[in-house]
Amino acid sequence: MSITRGAKKAHRSSLRKKEVNLERKDKVERAIKSLKKFIAAKNKKEAQVSLRSVQSLLDKAVKSNTLKKNTAARKKSRLSRLVKELS
Repeated sequence: MSITRGAKKAHRSSLRKKEVNLERKDKVERAIKSLKKFIAAKNKKEAQVSLRSVQSLLDKAVKSNTLKKNTAARKKSRLSRLVKELS
């Protein structure tokens, strides 16, 4: 366990950031899961709307350093390809 006041404060801060990051990642994953349900149901219109929201969530996660840039780009690319194949 840390001893100095500064280290204790940094530890508390990291725990708060960890919770925020986990919430954000969970929100992204739930959105991706719902998008994949629309894709499985062959519902193109709903999938396109959902894809825009998923891309927005991924961009916000990258902006806050929750996800890496290439990870988000890879996920967006694969999901958009799945939606495009619905045609």
